[in-house]
Amino acid sequence: MADFDLKRYIEERRAIVDKWLDSLLPRPEGPSGKVVEAMRYSLSAGGKRVRPILLMAGCNAVGGDHTKILPAACALECVHTYSLIHDDLPAMDNDDLRRGKPTCHKVFGEAIAILAGDGLLTYAFELMTHPDLMEAVDARTILDCTAVFADAAGIRGMVGGQTADILFEGKTVDANTLSFIHAKKTGALIRASVEMGAMLGKGRREQIQSLKQYGTALGLAFQVVDDILDVVGDQEKIGKPVGSDLKNQKATYPALFGIDKAIEKAKDLKEEALSSLSDFGPEAEPLRAIATYVVERDR
Repeated sequence: MADFDLKRYIEERRAIVDKWLDSLLPRPEGPSGKVVEAMRYSLSAGGKRVRPILLMAGCNAVGGDHTKILPAACALECVHTYSLIHDDLPAMDNDDLRRGKPTCHKVFGEAIAILAGDGLLTYAFELMTHPDLMEAVDARTILDCTAVFADAAGIRGMVGGQTADILFEGKTVDANTLSFIHAKKTGALIRASVEMGAMLGKGRREQIQSLKQYGTALGLAFQVVDDILDVVGDQEKIGKPVGSDLKNQKATYPALFGIDKAIEKAKDLKEEALSSLSDFGPEAEPLRAIATYVVERDR
């Protein structure tokens, strides 16, 4: 793992995703052009492209060709970005900055921001039927992947987790409830990214299951570290104000267990993710490096 250049890997994969996003999204034209402009603004505001990169890495880990499934990678980023737009709204977290830039509703107004999120969500599923993807992967696998995707994004995943997060603001939660919120709100889409990559890469059933377990642990670790950074992070590095979880009385690991225990939990989840890759060889090296990065990152 020490020899693997994760920074270069992420930069190369992110450049691929950015290029495809720009080419796949419509241009802001006509009477409804403003909503497309808002969609593009939020997509181009930066971000690590973690979910698309995980999909590509999952595909490569089972011997697949990531260049054949890029519409699905872009679909994941569309759904992730829609969730951020809606998260930032006054009715949710009421944030003014995202990735160091004014949030979508600050630039375009609340109504257009809501519609931009809606547009990205629906466009994501249009991308799952893109001709390039349909040509590279059999229809049954694409259908199964779309079901995994919808489940992770919907009421049994991200939407359900966000709902619980809102309902438990300002309330005392136990460890099981906190785990539910994090596993659904953030973890579900990260888990689905790796799982979908393995499915689209035509992995064996046991490979897909192992990568699903990896994604589950990684997704929870990602949110635990986000919780930690909201307390001890550098605002300039993370691109948004710190302390917003405390301000909004959110249920977080540091709030429930303290910083030290939260850090320990993140490390345990990293080891769980890595152990899920024990049957994979060098082809899973990017996933191993990503697990370490997610836990040790400062942004």
